[in-house]
Amino acid sequence: WYHDNLTRHAAEALLLSNGQDGSYLLRKSNEREDLYSLSVRGKDSVKHFHVEHTGTSFKFGFNEFSSLKELVMHFANQPLIGSETGTLIVLKHPYPRQVEEPSIYESVRVHTAMQTGKTESDLVPNAPSLGTKEGYLIKQGKIVKNWKTRWFTLHRNELKYFKDQTATEPIRALDLTECSAVQFDYSQERVNCFCLVFPLRTYYLCAKTGIEADEWIKILRWKLSQIRKQLEERNATLSS
Repeated sequence: WYHDNLTRHAAEALLLSNGQDGSYLLRKSNEREDLYSLSVRGKDSVKHFHVEHTGTSFKFGFNEFSSLKELVMHFANQPLIGSETGTLIVLKHPYPRQVEEPSIYESVRVHTAMQTGKTESDLVPNAPSLGTKEGYLIKQGKIVKNWKTRWFTLHRNELKYFKDQTATEPIRALDLTECSAVQFDYSQERVNCFCLVFPLRTYYLCAKTGIEADEWIKILRWKLSQIRKQLEERNATLSS
Protein backbone atom coordinates (compact mmCIF):
# COMPACT_ATOMS: atom_id res chain seq x y z
CA TRP A 1 0.00 0.00 0.00
CA TYR A 2 3.01 2.31 -0.54
CA HIS A 3 2.37 4.34 -3.71
CA ASP A 4 5.69 6.18 -4.18
CA ASN A 5 5.09 9.24 -6.41
CA LEU A 6 1.29 9.32 -6.30
CA THR A 7 0.05 12.93 -6.01
CA ARG A 8 -2.34 14.17 -3.34
CA HIS A 9 -5.19 14.59 -5.84
CA ALA A 10 -4.58 11.23 -7.51
CA ALA A 11 -4.69 9.63 -4.04
CA GLU A 12 -8.02 11.38 -3.36
CA ALA A 13 -9.40 10.20 -6.70
CA LEU A 14 -8.32 6.58 -6.08
CA LEU A 15 -9.69 6.38 -2.54
CA LEU A 16 -12.95 8.16 -3.37
CA SER A 17 -13.70 6.14 -6.51
CA ASN A 18 -12.39 2.69 -5.49
CA GLY A 19 -11.87 2.80 -1.72
CA GLN A 20 -14.24 2.56 1.23
CA ASP A 21 -14.53 4.00 4.73
CA GLY A 22 -11.16 3.28 6.38
CA SER A 23 -9.17 2.75 3.15
CA TYR A 24 -5.64 4.18 3.35
CA LEU A 25 -2.35 4.38 1.46
CA LEU A 26 1.14 5.78 2.02
CA ARG A 27 2.87 8.02 -0.51
CA LYS A 28 5.73 10.52 -0.77
CA SER A 29 4.71 13.98 0.39
CA ASN A 30 4.75 16.79 -2.16
CA GLU A 31 6.08 19.16 0.51
CA ARG A 32 9.47 17.87 1.72
CA GLU A 33 11.92 15.07 0.96
CA ASP A 34 11.80 13.73 4.54
CA LEU A 35 8.00 13.57 4.67
CA TYR A 36 5.56 10.86 3.67
CA SER A 37 1.79 11.31 3.57
CA LEU A 38 -0.80 8.88 4.87
CA SER A 39 -4.01 9.42 2.87
CA VAL A 40 -7.13 8.05 4.55
CA ARG A 41 -10.74 7.91 3.38
CA GLY A 42 -13.40 8.67 5.98
CA LYS A 43 -16.97 8.63 4.67
CA ASP A 44 -17.00 10.91 1.58
CA SER A 45 -13.75 12.81 2.06
CA VAL A 46 -10.03 12.04 2.17
CA LYS A 47 -7.72 13.34 4.89
CA HIS A 48 -3.92 13.48 4.73
CA PHE A 49 -1.47 13.02 7.63
CA HIS A 50 2.31 13.50 7.74
CA VAL A 51 4.74 10.66 8.49
CA GLU A 52 8.24 12.10 9.09
CA HIS A 53 11.42 10.19 8.27
CA THR A 54 14.13 11.45 10.65
CA GLY A 55 16.89 9.39 9.02
CA THR A 56 16.87 6.77 11.77
CA SER A 57 13.15 6.42 12.46
CA PHE A 58 9.62 7.19 11.24
CA LYS A 59 7.49 9.59 13.34
CA PHE A 60 3.70 9.48 13.17
CA GLY A 61 1.78 11.55 15.72
CA PHE A 62 3.24 10.67 19.14
CA ASN A 63 4.56 7.31 17.91
CA GLU A 64 8.03 6.60 16.56
CA PHE A 65 8.99 3.50 14.57
CA SER A 66 12.52 2.23 13.93
CA SER A 67 11.70 0.81 10.49
CA LEU A 68 9.05 0.83 7.78
CA LYS A 69 8.33 -2.82 8.67
CA GLU A 70 7.49 -1.77 12.24
CA LEU A 71 5.30 1.05 10.88
CA VAL A 72 3.46 -1.40 8.60
CA MET A 73 2.93 -3.80 11.54
CA HIS A 74 1.40 -0.91 13.51
CA PHE A 75 -1.02 -0.14 10.68
CA ALA A 76 -1.95 -3.82 10.39
CA ASN A 77 -3.58 -3.50 13.82
CA GLN A 78 -6.31 -1.06 12.74
CA PRO A 79 -5.10 2.04 14.58
CA LEU A 80 -7.45 4.92 15.37
CA ILE A 81 -6.48 8.36 14.12
CA GLY A 82 -7.76 11.55 15.75
CA SER A 83 -7.11 14.80 13.87
CA GLU A 84 -6.99 18.39 15.15
CA THR A 85 -10.54 18.93 13.88
CA GLY A 86 -11.83 16.10 16.08
CA THR A 87 -12.35 13.58 13.27
CA LEU A 88 -11.78 9.95 14.29
CA ILE A 89 -10.89 7.40 11.60
CA VAL A 90 -10.05 3.71 11.97
CA LEU A 91 -7.55 2.44 9.40
CA LYS A 92 -9.11 -0.79 8.14
CA HIS A 93 -8.26 -1.35 4.47
CA PRO A 94 -4.74 -0.80 3.04
CA TYR A 95 -5.14 0.20 -0.61
CA PRO A 96 -2.78 -2.07 -2.60
CA ARG A 97 -0.33 -0.69 -5.15
CA GLN A 98 -1.11 -3.51 -7.57
CA VAL A 99 -4.84 -3.62 -8.27
CA GLU A 100 -6.29 -6.22 -10.59
CA GLU A 101 -8.53 -4.52 -13.11
CA PRO A 102 -11.43 -6.60 -14.46
CA SER A 103 -11.83 -6.66 -18.22
CA ILE A 104 -15.00 -4.61 -18.72
CA TYR A 105 -14.24 -3.19 -22.15
CA GLU A 106 -17.02 -3.32 -24.71
CA SER A 107 -16.51 -3.59 -28.45
CA VAL A 108 -17.64 -0.71 -30.64
CA ARG A 109 -20.69 -1.45 -32.81
CA VAL A 110 -21.41 2.03 -34.19
CA HIS A 111 -19.25 5.13 -34.24
CA THR A 112 -20.30 8.46 -35.68
CA ALA A 113 -19.86 12.12 -34.79
CA MET A 114 -22.78 14.43 -34.20
CA GLN A 115 -22.19 17.64 -36.15
CA THR A 116 -22.35 20.46 -33.62
CA GLY A 117 -20.16 22.98 -35.43
CA LYS A 118 -17.47 22.72 -32.78
CA THR A 119 -13.76 22.62 -33.62
CA GLU A 120 -10.62 21.39 -31.91
CA SER A 121 -10.24 24.71 -30.08
CA ASP A 122 -13.52 23.98 -28.25
CA LEU A 123 -11.96 20.95 -26.60
CA VAL A 124 -10.85 22.83 -23.48
CA PRO A 125 -10.09 20.46 -20.62
CA ASN A 126 -12.50 21.28 -17.82
CA ALA A 127 -11.87 18.61 -15.21
CA PRO A 128 -13.13 19.77 -11.82
CA SER A 129 -10.74 19.62 -8.88
CA LEU A 130 -10.80 16.60 -6.60
CA GLY A 131 -10.48 18.39 -3.25
CA THR A 132 -13.39 17.56 -0.94
CA LYS A 133 -14.40 18.51 2.58
CA GLU A 134 -17.40 18.07 4.83
CA GLY A 135 -18.43 18.96 8.36
CA TYR A 136 -20.79 20.90 10.58
CA LEU A 137 -20.72 24.71 10.44
CA ILE A 138 -22.99 27.28 12.08
CA LYS A 139 -24.73 29.46 9.46
CA GLN A 140 -26.42 32.82 9.87
CA GLY A 141 -29.98 33.05 8.49
CA LYS A 142 -30.75 35.33 5.55
CA ILE A 143 -33.77 37.24 6.92
CA VAL A 144 -33.91 36.31 10.60
CA LYS A 145 -30.29 36.73 11.68
CA ASN A 146 -30.27 33.67 13.94
CA TRP A 147 -27.58 30.98 13.81
CA LYS A 148 -28.26 27.34 12.97
CA THR A 149 -25.94 24.33 12.72
CA ARG A 150 -25.89 22.82 9.23
CA TRP A 151 -23.99 19.94 7.58
CA PHE A 152 -21.80 21.23 4.73
CA THR A 153 -20.25 19.24 1.88
CA LEU A 154 -17.72 20.58 -0.61
CA HIS A 155 -17.41 18.56 -3.81
CA ARG A 156 -16.09 19.79 -7.15
CA ASN A 157 -17.30 23.40 -7.48
CA GLU A 158 -20.38 23.02 -5.28
CA LEU A 159 -20.79 23.83 -1.60
CA LYS A 160 -24.02 22.26 -0.34
CA TYR A 161 -25.60 22.52 3.08
CA PHE A 162 -28.11 20.16 4.65
CA LYS A 163 -30.31 20.27 7.76
CA ASP A 164 -28.02 17.62 9.30
CA GLN A 165 -25.66 14.80 8.30
CA THR A 166 -28.52 12.32 7.78
CA ALA A 167 -30.48 14.53 5.32
CA THR A 168 -30.37 13.39 1.69
CA GLU A 169 -31.62 16.58 0.02
CA PRO A 170 -29.62 19.81 0.46
CA ILE A 171 -31.28 23.02 1.64
CA ARG A 172 -29.17 24.84 -0.92
CA ALA A 173 -26.27 24.24 -3.32
CA LEU A 174 -23.89 27.18 -3.81
CA ASP A 175 -22.07 27.42 -7.13
CA LEU A 176 -18.50 28.49 -6.33
CA THR A 177 -17.95 29.78 -9.86
CA GLU A 178 -20.15 32.70 -8.76
CA CYS A 179 -18.24 33.32 -5.49
CA SER A 180 -15.86 36.31 -5.55
CA ALA A 181 -14.13 35.98 -2.15
CA VAL A 182 -13.68 33.85 0.98
CA GLN A 183 -12.27 35.53 4.07
CA PHE A 184 -12.18 35.56 7.87
CA ASP A 185 -14.98 37.68 9.31
CA TYR A 186 -14.72 39.69 12.53
CA SER A 187 -18.02 41.61 12.24
CA GLN A 188 -20.04 38.94 14.08
CA GLU A 189 -20.23 38.46 17.85
CA ARG A 190 -18.78 34.99 17.40
CA VAL A 191 -15.31 33.51 16.98
CA ASN A 192 -13.93 31.37 14.13
CA CYS A 193 -16.21 33.02 11.55
CA PHE A 194 -15.66 33.45 7.84
CA CYS A 195 -17.77 34.63 4.92
CA LEU A 196 -18.37 33.75 1.28
CA VAL A 197 -19.18 36.69 -0.98
CA PHE A 198 -21.71 36.08 -3.78
CA PRO A 199 -23.29 38.73 -6.07
CA LEU A 200 -26.69 38.68 -4.29
CA ARG A 201 -25.69 37.59 -0.79
CA THR A 202 -22.80 37.15 1.63
CA TYR A 203 -22.94 33.92 3.63
CA TYR A 204 -21.64 34.07 7.21
CA LEU A 205 -20.36 30.77 8.66
CA CYS A 206 -18.65 29.79 11.92
CA ALA A 207 -16.56 26.72 12.72
CA LYS A 208 -16.04 25.11 16.14
CA THR A 209 -12.31 25.87 16.16
CA GLY A 210 -9.92 28.30 14.50
CA ILE A 211 -8.08 25.36 12.90
CA GLU A 212 -11.28 24.10 11.29
CA ALA A 213 -12.21 27.60 10.04
CA ASP A 214 -8.71 27.91 8.58
CA GLU A 215 -9.07 24.52 6.82
CA TRP A 216 -12.37 25.58 5.22
CA ILE A 217 -10.95 28.94 4.11
CA LYS A 218 -7.82 27.33 2.64
CA ILE A 219 -9.66 24.74 0.54
CA LEU A 220 -12.36 27.23 -0.58
CA ARG A 221 -9.71 29.77 -1.62
CA TRP A 222 -7.86 27.02 -3.47
CA LYS A 223 -11.12 26.14 -5.29
CA LEU A 224 -11.63 29.79 -6.29
CA SER A 225 -8.03 30.05 -7.57
CA GLN A 226 -8.56 26.87 -9.67
CA ILE A 227 -11.82 28.27 -11.08
CA ARG A 228 -10.11 31.56 -12.03
CA LYS A 229 -7.18 29.65 -13.56
CA GLN A 230 -9.54 27.54 -15.70
CA LEU A 231 -11.41 30.66 -16.77
CA GLU A 232 -8.18 32.46 -17.73
CA GLU A 233 -6.95 29.43 -19.69
CA ARG A 234 -10.30 29.16 -21.49
CA ASN A 235 -10.33 32.87 -22.38
CA ALA A 236 -6.72 32.67 -23.59
CA THR A 237 -7.57 29.67 -25.77
CA LEU A 238 -10.66 31.37 -27.23
CA SER A 239 -8.82 34.64 -27.92
CA SER A 240 -5.95 32.83 -29.67
